Amino acid sequence: MLMSEIKRVVEQVSRDKGIDRQVLIKALEEALKSAARKKYGPRIEIEVKYSEESGDLEVFQFKEVAEVVEDPMLQISLEEGRLLDEECEIGDSLGTQMDTTTFGRIAAQSAKQVIIQKLKDAEKEAVYAGFIGRKGEIINGIVQRIDRGDIIVNLGQTEAVLPLREQVPKESYRRGDRIRAMILEVMQESRGPQIVLSRTHPNFLMTLFRTEVPEISEGIVSIKGAAREPGVRAKIAVASDNSDIDPVGACVGMKGSRVQSVVQELKGEKIDIIPWHVDQAKFVCNALAPAEISRVIIDEDNQSMEVIVPDEFLSIAIGKKGQNVRLASKLTGWHLDVKSESSYNQAMQSGYNSLMALPGVGISLADALYEKGFYSAEEIGKAAVEDLLQVRGVDEETARSLIAAGQAAAEQAAQAEAAPADTSDPAADAPAAADSAGPGGADAGPDAPREEAPEALAPDPGRPAAPEEQV
Repeated sequence: MLMSEIKRVVEQVSRDKGIDRQVLIKALEEALKSAARKKYGPRIEIEVKYSEESGDLEVFQFKEVAEVVEDPMLQISLEEGRLLDEECEIGDSLGTQMDTTTFGRIAAQSAKQVIIQKLKDAEKEAVYAGFIGRKGEIINGIVQRIDRGDIIVNLGQTEAVLPLREQVPKESYRRGDRIRAMILEVMQESRGPQIVLSRTHPNFLMTLFRTEVPEISEGIVSIKGAAREPGVRAKIAVASDNSDIDPVGACVGMKGSRVQSVVQELKGEKIDIIPWHVDQAKFVCNALAPAEISRVIIDEDNQSMEVIVPDEFLSIAIGKKGQNVRLASKLTGWHLDVKSESSYNQAMQSGYNSLMALPGVGISLADALYEKGFYSAEEIGKAAVEDLLQVRGVDEETARSLIAAGQAAAEQAAQAEAAPADTSDPAADAPAAADSAGPGGADAGPDAPREEAPEALAPDPGRPAAPEEQV
C-alpha cells in the first residue's frame, strides 16, 4: 500500500490546517479499515493500531478458531490456530498481522480518499470550534470577493460572509480592502461552518467603545445599551459606579480622541453618549438631549411615556424624520410620544371641557375627577365603577351614569370626526368657542352649574401637573 503517499497527505494537512494529531491518526486508522474491507469484503474483522514510536500502522485480521471451517475469511482451524498459539481452544479469536501491500492500488486510493474526507471534516470541526466562542468579537479580514451584494471576507483560517443587510448603507468595498466587523453568528451547516459578520449591529458599536475606552474594559464604566441607525446616528448609554469618574467624559476622551476613533471606524456616523440613570423618566430626558423636557407622564402598564417639551424644542426632540425620538425609544425601551406644551395644554383643556359637558358634572366634580387622573369624557367611558368610587362625591349610581355618559360622548365624538365638517353652519363654531373658554368660564355643558373653578386646579395654563407627572 502506498503508505508514504498517505503520510504525506496527513503531514501536509496537519501542518497547513493545524488539526489535532489524534484526529489525524484516527482518520488514518479508519482509512486502512476501509481499504481492507474494500479488498476482502465488509465481513472481515480487522483492527488497526498506530505505533507512536515507529510511526507505522499495523493491521491485524481476527479469525475465530472453529472445529469445521465454513468461511476461511472469518474462521481458522484448530490445527492452524495451534501454530499461532499453542494454548488456543475452539471459540477463541486469533489475530494475524496483514501485509498492507496486498490491499491493491484501488484499495489504497480509496483509503486516501477516506483520509482526505476525514481531514476535511476535522478541519470544519476545528474552524467551528475556533469561532463558536468568539461571537460578538470584532475581527479583521480582507475582502475576497463580492457575491450578489454580500461581501466574502478572508479571515485567514476560513472565509466569512458580510450580508448586504448587515452592511452600512453607502459604504463600499473592493477586493483586497481590509475590513473590520463583528462576528454575529456561527452556524454549522452541511457544507461547513458559516460565519456571519455585521457592521450594523448595536453590539458592534459597544465593542468598539470597549476597545477604545480602557475604563470600560476594566469595568469602571459600564455600557447600559446602544441604539443605531447605521451610517447616520447612534446613541449609547453609559454609567459608572465610581462617583469620581465621569462616564461620558471617559468615552469622549481628551479632545474627543476616543469617540473620534469610533466615528472614523463607522465612517462618520454621529454618536450621542448618554448618561444612564436608574430613574427611567430622567433616563428618557437624557436620551432626548439636547432638547429640554418640561414634564414626563408615565404609563407603566403600556410601557410608554408622554413627553412634553417647550414649543421651540419640539423639532429638536423629534429630530430629522423622527430620528432622535426613535433612537431614544430604542435605547430606553419605552414607547415615547413627544408633544409640544401648547398642543398638550390644548388637549388637556379640551379634555377638561368634555368632563364639564357630561350631565350632572360641575366644576367641583370635574376637578375631583381631574385630580384622580380622569382627564376626559373618553377616559370616564373606559373606567370601571370601582375606579370612579375613589373620587370624592361619587356613589355607585353616579359612577354608572358617568360611565354611560362618557361612552355616549366618545361615540358622538367619533361620529363627528368621521363625518365631513359643515362649514356653512354657524353652530359649528360652538365647540371651538367652548374649547377656548377656561374651566372657570361660561357654561361648559347644558346642565353644568355656574361655579368658578379654583385656579390651581385648572389644566391650562395655571394648573400644575400632578406630583407623579413631574420630572
